Amino acid sequence: MTRECAPPTPGSGAPLSGSVLAEAAVVFVVVLSIHAAVWDRYSWCAVALAVQAFYVQYKWDRLLQQGSAVFQFRMSANSGLLPASVVMPLLGLVMKERCQAAGNPYFERFGIVVAATGMAVALFSSVLALGITRPVPTNTCIVSGLAGGVIIYIMKHSLSVGEVIEVLEALLIFVYLNMILLYLLPRCFTPGEALLVLGGISFMLNQLIKRSLTVVESQGDPLDFFLLVVVVGMVLMGIFFSTLFVFMDSGTWASSIFFHLMTCVLGLGVVLPWLHRLIRRNPLLWLFQFLFQTETRVYLLAYWCLLATVACLVVLYQNAKRSSSESKKHQAPTITRKYFHFIVVATYIPGIILDQPLLYVAATVCLAVFIFLEYVRYFRIRPLGHTLRSLLSLFLDERDGGPLILTHIYLLLGMSLPIWLVPRPCTQKGSLGGARALVPYAGVLAVGVGDTVASIFGSTMGEIRWPGTKKTFEGTMTSIFAQIISVALILIFDSGVDLNYSYAWILGSISTVSLLEAYTTQIDNLLLPLYLLILLMA
Repeated sequence: MTRECAPPTPGSGAPLSGSVLAEAAVVFVVVLSIHAAVWDRYSWCAVALAVQAFYVQYKWDRLLQQGSAVFQFRMSANSGLLPASVVMPLLGLVMKERCQAAGNPYFERFGIVVAATGMAVALFSSVLALGITRPVPTNTCIVSGLAGGVIIYIMKHSLSVGEVIEVLEALLIFVYLNMILLYLLPRCFTPGEALLVLGGISFMLNQLIKRSLTVVESQGDPLDFFLLVVVVGMVLMGIFFSTLFVFMDSGTWASSIFFHLMTCVLGLGVVLPWLHRLIRRNPLLWLFQFLFQTETRVYLLAYWCLLATVACLVVLYQNAKRSSSESKKHQAPTITRKYFHFIVVATYIPGIILDQPLLYVAATVCLAVFIFLEYVRYFRIRPLGHTLRSLLSLFLDERDGGPLILTHIYLLLGMSLPIWLVPRPCTQKGSLGGARALVPYAGVLAVGVGDTVASIFGSTMGEIRWPGTKKTFEGTMTSIFAQIISVALILIFDSGVDLNYSYAWILGSISTVSLLEAYTTQIDNLLLPLYLLILLMA
């Protein structure tokens, strides 16, 4: 997997790989760009965190190669600690800057808490890797200790007591989620993906607990509460059923009936009352009134239902082709899987232009449906469990090596995170002018257009490969070109977008994220939109 570039020294990690170094170089370009745009003590913390993550990443890589990691991680990729470690801190930094510009002190502090939480969970992952590495890497421990000391010192003088407790609570939740979910779901994540996904879930769970105990209407609206309750509710439901089905066979009719009954009990008895407490009205009545509030929303919902039907027909058609094929191991080609990227682009663009709040809620509902169907498939719940296993197995790739199929959920997350993550009070008063006007389109550009075009053109016409990867130069260049054309089309069709001559920053952001797509072995559907979102918001 890697090639040794120098004789090993005491405290050295895994041998260096050219592709990993290139990925690290791209990540440092992003970190330094944000540092130059923000330039405060928090951005210095992000730089220190990136440096220590760069050193520790090779320890994780060596643990994976030797099979010495505590849990079973996805083996077809490197550890990905560096690109994952800096996402939450950088996101918090740019969020703080935008909310400060918008004159919203509450969300400005919220951005600092996001950055501090991201640094805390990243430092924990680094300490975990260093603690189980044998022999103990002395040099890397010194680098991590210095970086961690700087970060802790600055945060100690920046956070209030309540915010420190908030960060520590999120870290504690992260530790427990790591022990539970990585044990229940072997080979589903790399260490970096686990850091990113479980870190985000931990922060959301902590925020939901905090807001449930101190409900203040001015600090959130029903849309935010709806997303928090749905995501946390679905995660807790999965943990509950995973624990339950350790002691009973989930594939029987009795277990399936119990699953559906308990789903109704948890939904009607826990999730809805929880949401009712937060929004102070009937959740079902609020959701019905929200969805059918305007005629435009009715037309959008009908259009989205049509696209969902098309997606289901694609799945059925491809499975019918597999049934008629002589080879029962027939797998859908890359171009066929990218059909879903085109469908999701056709879904999100009208929603972003016409009604972003509706898209926010619809994406949340769709995420809940996807997770629920994955539970049905994973636990073989009758009557759809075995059917879903057969239908979706056609679209598996090397990233689906664990018991869960997550690529379609990651695609939905990548498209939706730019809509979910930006606090709406901070998008007013022109604070999202220039390149920031493209923030809602970050998922569409990075995944819907960029990754799709790079995959199709790279696999069909690409000949010049980037060193150390399977990705091609032609795929990356066509990806950048396609995203530039998409930005031009957005300017034509979305009158609310005014780039204010920030074309150089946009081109640089798109090019940097496209290079990251060429070199990263992490889940690009999740990672690329977050990096483009961070760069555009800066």
